[in-house]
Amino acid sequence: MTGMQQRLETLWRMESPLLIARCARLLGGDIGRAEELVQDVWLVAFERWPVEGMPDNPGAWLMTATRNRAIDVLRQHQRVAEQHARWGEVLHPASPVAPDDSEALVDDIGDDLLRLMFVACHPQLPADARIALTLRLLGGLTTQEIARAFLLPEPTIAQRIVRAKRTLAQHQVPFDVPRAADLPARVGAVLEVIYLVFNEGYAASYGEDWMRPALCEEALRLARILAQRMPGHASIHGLLALMELQASRSAARSDGAGAPVLLEQDRSRWDRLQIARGLASLQQAHSLRGQEDPYVLQAGIAACHARALTPEDTDWAGIATLYTRLLQVQPSPVIALNRVVAILRADGPLAAWGLLHPLLDEPRLQQYAPLWVVRGEVLSRLGRSDDARAAFTHAASLTGNERERILLLGKAGAGG
Repeated sequence: MTGMQQRLETLWRMESPLLIARCARLLGGDIGRAEELVQDVWLVAFERWPVEGMPDNPGAWLMTATRNRAIDVLRQHQRVAEQHARWGEVLHPASPVAPDDSEALVDDIGDDLLRLMFVACHPQLPADARIALTLRLLGGLTTQEIARAFLLPEPTIAQRIVRAKRTLAQHQVPFDVPRAADLPARVGAVLEVIYLVFNEGYAASYGEDWMRPALCEEALRLARILAQRMPGHASIHGLLALMELQASRSAARSDGAGAPVLLEQDRSRWDRLQIARGLASLQQAHSLRGQEDPYVLQAGIAACHARALTPEDTDWAGIATLYTRLLQVQPSPVIALNRVVAILRADGPLAAWGLLHPLLDEPRLQQYAPLWVVRGEVLSRLGRSDDARAAFTHAASLTGNERERILLLGKAGAGG
């Protein structure tokens, strides 16, 4: 991939969600048409810029070009509407007239990206389709990346996205958000989407980059806006705390060569200001009696890491207890696997192996690289070097991230 192609791909991930959101608002909520127009504009840029050079402000160029195309569509709708009024429906079917964007829509959110998120998470859609569609539109993630986040086949996710767009179009879902009284009932799916976007930025599923900081920042931005607009919702503060605490480690998650660094990080590189923000959000969630909320529990786990000045100071027993509580309120094989890691650190490999063994036959984890990483870690602690090496090698074959693959092959070569 050339330098220009890399820049264009990065720009697409950064700009496409806002372009689609603004265009959808112009077109009265026609998300499918908005995405088509944005992709058309992007194709023009992809063909023109490598030859003519990138504009000084590429984001503004893309926004202007997208807006102009949306206006052309609106004018076409207006002409059809005028002809329909003159000649009747025999000549032309009626077309809805979309609002212009001379003034921002007034609602309880005031942000185009969040407005698009709530539309994509509309109750007309199944929960899994809401998340997949929002990740596609607002996270700029590919279908392959979304499929990995869900631990599902790529065609399954592609079908969900297509059906979701079709459903929104068929029901003519307006481009607005529920009012304040109805927001809590819709916020759960939105939070799940935000966290999946953050996770894709924190540990990229595919490609050569270990992290995608822009995605983490976008997820944090959306969560901060939600926390400001909905200050009495413990889950929002819990998720914000969790992401702030995790993001505080970003600088220490890779070495000078860009290779991943997992648990044994240089904690002097952790962002203490961001940790303070995360702990403050966690305290706010606790004040709202959200102690058993899944996001609040996960933030509590992240806080155990953040408070430890050295790896030896980490309260692994406390982390294991929090994972046990989390598993009770949100049963999941991934959470159970994370609990195994905490038990390994707190109580040793024999206790961890007893909990890991049932997960080795869990169908949803068979293509999940972390399962085999944990297997390798436990086997290494048990002195079974050959088996650990095989587990790390298999994990390397399952990951789509090049940095992680190299790390795992290195662990395999070292026998764990």
